[in-house]
Amino acid sequence: MSELNELFRNRIGIAEHEEITFEKLDELLVKTAYKIPFENLCIIENRTKQITVKNVKEKILLQQEGGLCYKLNSILYLFLLENGYDAALIRGTVYNQMQQDWSKIEKTHVAILIQHNGKSYLVDTGFGGNLPLVPVPLSGETVSSNNGEFRIERVESEHGDYIFYMKLKYKDHEWKIGYAFDSNDRMKDVEDLDEIQTIIKDHPESAFNKRPMITKLTSKGNMTLTPDSFTEWVDGQEKKEAINEDTFKELKRTYFG
Repeated sequence: MSELNELFRNRIGIAEHEEITFEKLDELLVKTAYKIPFENLCIIENRTKQITVKNVKEKILLQQEGGLCYKLNSILYLFLLENGYDAALIRGTVYNQMQQDWSKIEKTHVAILIQHNGKSYLVDTGFGGNLPLVPVPLSGETVSSNNGEFRIERVESEHGDYIFYMKLKYKDHEWKIGYAFDSNDRMKDVEDLDEIQTIIKDHPESAFNKRPMITKLTSKGNMTLTPDSFTEWVDGQEKKEAINEDTFKELKRTYFG
């Protein structure tokens, strides 16, 4: 077993010799979402490194940090390859719910496509609080997990050939667009994602180079931390409290490691 395989299993709590069958991917995605936060601290603290297997492994598995989509899905992609999956990294364009329009920085979301028994599925552990905790088939049927319902439609557009839709538990009454993606625009390796990191780090329209943000799912909802607030969703109830810099540091350690 490779070091990456062993470290990933240790990080999320999977036994060393447990086989990662397709039927167990739901459990894998849940454990990953609960253990590894979605966060932009490297960008805010100006300590980004080139996207390589070594650097992603060091940040997520050795330093026990989180990351944005291009790091979270990179490490999951590498783990899936180690466990025999036919997987590929793809790029997507996020739909901005506030502006009701597509993101100005196109094709900077990273997700994974896998093939299983002749069918294609989307896997994503890097979409903040909107994670599908199950593989989502590209064939159109709706799938569900404890945080909502998800589906994918074949839609040809300037952003790709598919659209990922979500209806989050307790939050959404109607289906919402998550992002569009091109199933044929596949990365050759994780080093190809360095361009995406540069755009997210430097582009004026980037949502992740303005202020710190950390979020992760929990068994009852999710939690999000910013420098001035800590928000918890528990069984559909939102609890939000104002905080200061000292509290931010304390909560960061306590809840996000």
